[in-house]
Amino acid sequence: MIRFLIRRIALTLPTFVALMFVTFVAIRLVPGDPVEVRVGEHGISPERLAEFRHQLGLDQPVWKQFADYVWRLFHGDFGTSVVTNQKVLTEFFTLFPATLELAFCALIFAIGIGIPAGAVAAVKRGSTYDHMLMGMSLTGYSMPIFWWGLLLVMFFSERLGWTPVSGRIDLIQYYFEPVTGFMLIDALLSDQPGAFWSALSHLALPAIVLGTIPLAIIARMTRSSMLEVLNEDYVRTAKAKGLAPWRVIGLHALRNALIPVITIIGLQVGGLMGGAVLTEYIFAWPGVGHWLIDAISRRDYPALQGGIMLISSIVIIVNLFVDVLYGTVNPRIRHGR
Repeated sequence: MIRFLIRRIALTLPTFVALMFVTFVAIRLVPGDPVEVRVGEHGISPERLAEFRHQLGLDQPVWKQFADYVWRLFHGDFGTSVVTNQKVLTEFFTLFPATLELAFCALIFAIGIGIPAGAVAAVKRGSTYDHMLMGMSLTGYSMPIFWWGLLLVMFFSERLGWTPVSGRIDLIQYYFEPVTGFMLIDALLSDQPGAFWSALSHLALPAIVLGTIPLAIIARMTRSSMLEVLNEDYVRTAKAKGLAPWRVIGLHALRNALIPVITIIGLQVGGLMGGAVLTEYIFAWPGVGHWLIDAISRRDYPALQGGIMLISSIVIIVNLFVDVLYGTVNPRIRHGR
C-alpha cells in the first residue's frame, strides 16, 4: 500500500509543474494591462507608470517573472492582489468556505439522487422508468449551467417566489458573526429563529444548478455498473439461495457496483469547482468563483494565478485521495492487476 501511495504522489508532481506553467502563461494571454487597471488609464506620468510596473515585477523578462513566481509558490507566497493589496491566500480562504459549502451540498444532492436512481434503473432495465431516467440524465448533462440557472431563477424565484434570487442569507433580517464560514452551520449556531431556513432557501437553487450535471453522470455510471454486477455469478448465487431482493441488490450488487462510481464522484470535484464559477456569478454567491471572475475583469494577475493554483491543487489532492481510496477498496488496482 505504501508503494502504491508513493507512486500516486510521484505522478502528481509533473501535474503541479505543468499547472504552474499553464497558469502563468494563460493569465498573460488575457488582454489588458494590470498596471493601467490599478492606476487608471489617464492622468499618470510615464515615470510613475514605470514605477508601478517595477513594483509588480512586470518590467522583468518573462522567464524571470516565471522563476520568481515558482520561487514564491514553493515558499507558500501566492502573491498580493494588485486591487485590494490583500494577500491572495487570505482572500481565498476567506471566500473558500462559501464555495466549499455550495460544492458539498451540490455533491450530496447529486449522490443522494443519482445513485438510487441509477440502481433502480438497472434493476428495471428496459422499463419506462429506465428510459425516462436515461432521457432526463442526458438532458441534465447537456444543459449549460448559465441557462439552467437563469431558468430556475425565472421560475422558482421570479414567478413562484419560493426562493431568493441571490446571496447566502437575508442580511436585513439576520446578522451574526461567522464562526465556521459555512452559513448553514453558522445560522444554526446563531440561535436566531428562521436563520437556518433562510440560509437553506438561498442555497437550494445554486446547489441544484451546480449538482445537475454530476447527478446525470453519477446516475448513468451507477446504472451501467449495476448492470454488469447483476450478471455476475455471486449475484445469481445469492438469488438462488433465496435471499431477500433488497439484500441481493443492496448488499451484494450495489456495494460492488459503487467501486467505479467512487472514481467518478472524485472526478466530479473538478467539475464542481469549474461550475461553481458560473453558478456563483449567476446567484451573486460570494465565493471563490465570483472572486475569480472579478479578478479577470480587473486584470488582477496575482489573484488569478493564486486562486487558480489553489483550486487546482485542491482538485488534484482530492483525486489523489480518491485514487488511494479506490486502491483500498479494490486491491487489484494497487497491485497493478
